[in-house]
Amino acid sequence: MAALLAIAHQYPNYERDDYRLDSIDERAEDDAKVLHKTTASAISTNLNNRNACLEAASSAYTTTHSTVTTTTTTTTENMLVCSTVIPPETPLEHWLYTSEIDERALDVLNRPDIAGAQVLYNWKSLESNKGEYDFREIRNDMQRVQAKGKKFWIQLQDRSFSPQIDPVPRYMKTKHYNNGSAPQCDGESCDKHFKIDGWVAQQWNSWVRERFQALLKAMAEELNGKIYGLNLAETSIEVDTQANDYTHEGYFLGELENAGYAASVFNKTFTVQYVNFWPHGWNNTNGRFTKSFEFFASHCVGAGGPDLAPYRPGQVANSYPFIAEYRNSLPITVMSVQEPTLNYTNPKTGYRYTKTEFVKYADEVLGVKIIFWAAKTPWLSSTGVAI
Repeated sequence: MAALLAIAHQYPNYERDDYRLDSIDERAEDDAKVLHKTTASAISTNLNNRNACLEAASSAYTTTHSTVTTTTTTTTENMLVCSTVIPPETPLEHWLYTSEIDERALDVLNRPDIAGAQVLYNWKSLESNKGEYDFREIRNDMQRVQAKGKKFWIQLQDRSFSPQIDPVPRYMKTKHYNNGSAPQCDGESCDKHFKIDGWVAQQWNSWVRERFQALLKAMAEELNGKIYGLNLAETSIEVDTQANDYTHEGYFLGELENAGYAASVFNKTFTVQYVNFWPHGWNNTNGRFTKSFEFFASHCVGAGGPDLAPYRPGQVANSYPFIAEYRNSLPITVMSVQEPTLNYTNPKTGYRYTKTEFVKYADEVLGVKIIFWAAKTPWLSSTGVAI
């Protein structure tokens, strides 16, 4: 972790607009001091006093809408015993990341070095009306992938990066759910020039969260133990903080609640929270990363992110030190190389990342066990193997 922080300090004025965070003064002046200033008991006390709707224990997991009960501690006797944990010595695997299982995807899955497929589904596509779920596409995709002897992973999206795509079901477009979603910005000056680049489910709203968790429960009833893993969308968000009753704390605790609930119902499947940046949490401001990773460790939630970008200052100043530190404390750690990342420049070389650079950093620095590669990854178009 110290090495990662040293790299971050090489870029003290690094422009952060690319990372969809608001207000520049969120950066901690001394991230090394912030990283471990929050004790496990303080984390637990803070969460217990919030209206986050979690109650967890080793034998049962129930939700309410009034209190939080957590066991956010690293001591073994208070940790949940996770039924799915990947051994530290397990070699890194290469998977395909795709939005659909088409002929191109099936061709990639014929490669002996590709272990499985991570397929993206948004909330709206799975719930047409309240409580009416349709998992036929998932079942069909899973059957086609597993027929090739490969593993299957779901990425569940509650947000979009297109103004034309609203990820929440239509029935939520009512006052009761406050429209269900909120516009989000993905530009470089969102704090000054907010424009709609996509939509995100209002997970800080307890009624929206209740419906999202109902979806998770329905999915688990059919898919728990049949799929290898499921991950929730990235934590980075850029919404109008003065609208829709949004608060940074409400969003933060809502995301933790969803992650914990997902892990409780998918107890025979790896459950991962993609965590890259937290609103009002740059460089672990407000202990966002400390608290979230302690929560993941005590609730059988794995961690990962949408952008495997070695040495990139924004990532190094935020989630990467914690992904590295908790590599052996979480059930699994995964990372994705998505289309935009393929065009990123390695800060150490000045050139685009190579496959070797991605793999070496993921394996040796972050302790990643799966890399999800975008279908457009150049080496997937050639013959040969990943390593």
